Amino acid sequence: MMSEIETGFVAGTPRIAYDQIGSGDPVVFLHGIGGNRTNWHEALHATAAAGFRAVSWDARGYGLSDDYEGPLDFGDFARDLVRLLDHLGAGTAHLVGLSMGGRILMDFYPRAPERVRSLVLCDTFPGFDESMTPEKRAEFIRLRKQPLVEGKEPRDIAPVVARTLLGPKASQAHFERLVASMTALHKDSYIKTIEATTMYDRRAVLPQIAVPVLLVFGAEDTLTPPAIGARMQAEIPDARLEVIADAGHLVNIEAPERFNAVLLEFLAGAH
Repeated sequence: MMSEIETGFVAGTPRIAYDQIGSGDPVVFLHGIGGNRTNWHEALHATAAAGFRAVSWDARGYGLSDDYEGPLDFGDFARDLVRLLDHLGAGTAHLVGLSMGGRILMDFYPRAPERVRSLVLCDTFPGFDESMTPEKRAEFIRLRKQPLVEGKEPRDIAPVVARTLLGPKASQAHFERLVASMTALHKDSYIKTIEATTMYDRRAVLPQIAVPVLLVFGAEDTLTPPAIGARMQAEIPDARLEVIADAGHLVNIEAPERFNAVLLEFLAGAH
């Protein structure tokens, strides 16, 4: 019988929380800008059952991880990921990131390519300027940051933002789970992350990636549509693109069985 998911912490400033289950080669999951480590629990169970050590983190300023002083340098996430891998005793790992998590991995790879066994980049984009129209970029920021700066709390914006991310066939349970995830955000840290991520562009990194890459996009994702994945596939030397029917931006939550099947097939080949 498989053990339950356990929560641990990486000491230091800020302290980083993570969940883990299983044993074997590590697979580390990174959530999106409105998420936390629990978004990946279905994937953790499935990956551990396939013989891997499955780990998901709370990025700095999220979930059980500490907040921090001063503005966010987007590279702080990559440095925290090194801390997590060192804490786990993982020389290398398979790395899975959704949306902001995928952008963290595109920033992490050129900093520490020797730590990466493979990359799974889900519903993500290399940079606002290259991947999004100015109008879509402005709307992304307006929906998230403006109400918070004007005094609202994450729980106030959660229902509005959630509806923009889910596919048309998403269930009420999917909606409620995403709202709960966004309601749990740390307001000040979330604002810092929005500010830092909009300045980020790593498209130049894509041709340099020399490990197996799986790109997973929801067919109904309006924030990062599959066309972005196709452009990324054309620039990454060893990339495979999977488009999951009926899913929106949160493929791992909206279609966990299909997502996990695609993930495990890829990991078996990259193992």
